[in-house]
Amino acid sequence: MKFLEPAELIEFQNWRYATKKFDPARKISAPVWEALEAALALTPSAYGLQPWQFFVVADSELKSALRTHSWDQPQVTDCSHHVVFATRNDLDEAFVDRHIARIVEVRGVTPEAMGFYKDMIASDLLSGPRSKWVREWAARQAYIALGNFMTSAALLGVDTCPMEGMDPEKYDEILSLPAKGFRSVVACSAGYRSKDDQYAALPKVRFSKADLIQTL
Repeated sequence: MKFLEPAELIEFQNWRYATKKFDPARKISAPVWEALEAALALTPSAYGLQPWQFFVVADSELKSALRTHSWDQPQVTDCSHHVVFATRNDLDEAFVDRHIARIVEVRGVTPEAMGFYKDMIASDLLSGPRSKWVREWAARQAYIALGNFMTSAALLGVDTCPMEGMDPEKYDEILSLPAKGFRSVVACSAGYRSKDDQYAALPKVRFSKADLIQTL
């Protein structure tokens, strides 16, 4: 395993920006996109529960329909892939059972050995105080996936633009998400920056580390 040097990480972080203008002629290659999909699937989540689904929109007609409900932002239609981060509507006991069964399958443990873990998840998300706002909890998990996707993309030289400027209800309608058991939370366009995107050369405006980080 070859890890980045600290300076390389900062270089990638400085290179990345919320791309405002994509080059519609440049598409993400299949191997690169497969790696990004793998990164999405490897995103960590609380309890490892993965309360999400990622809808990849590459069809031009669908992208045009979504752009109408994305404040008419051209990134939606000009990008290579537009990813919609959605959360599950069925965060229930059956889904927790499915997660536990997957752990049993992958790690070779017994269902009985996972009993305590299953009960812990259920007592928190299904019957505990957090059950009253479990959809908000799931949305927060989706943002972990968004951050992981953007960082992974940058490390592969792919540009991204996270997007909350969208109408989730219209996205749900266009993509038929309720019938599939999901609801959209946030989106992210991915592709390659246009050579004349003026925002690419602008320095990042951030508060200093001293203003943001405290060591206790």
